[in-house]
Amino acid sequence: MEREILSLCRAMGAGEEQEELTLLLVQAVCRQLAARLREGTLPQDCGPAFPLAAAMLVMDRLSRMAKSGGKIASFTAGDLTIRQETGGAGTQLSDHAEVLLGPWLRDRGFFFQGVEG
Repeated sequence: MEREILSLCRAMGAGEEQEELTLLLVQAVCRQLAARLREGTLPQDCGPAFPLAAAMLVMDRLSRMAKSGGKIASFTAGDLTIRQETGGAGTQLSDHAEVLLGPWLRDRGFFFQGVEG
C-alpha cells in the first residue's frame, strides 16, 4: 500500500528529489492513520479512501515543510508585530483527508453521553 500512496503523492506533485522524505512520511502517516481506525478495521477495509487520505496528509506535511522556511508576511517595530504566513491549501488537504476517512475513524472530539435534558 505504501507504493500506491507514494504513486499518488507523485501524481499530486511530490518531486523525485523528495522521494526519500516522501517515503518516510508515507510510512509515518500510514501508522498514524491505522492507529486511528475503529477497532477491527484494517486500512484495506477502507478501499481507495485510505491511500488517498494518506497521500493528502503526506502532501500537506510536505507543503508545510517547504513553507516553514520562515517567510515573514509582515514586521512592525513599534509595539512589535511579527506575522508569519501559514499554509492554507495544506490545511484544506488535511481537512479533506479527515472527512474522506471519517466513516472508518474512531470518534474524536467532544460529545455528550448520558446527559438528561
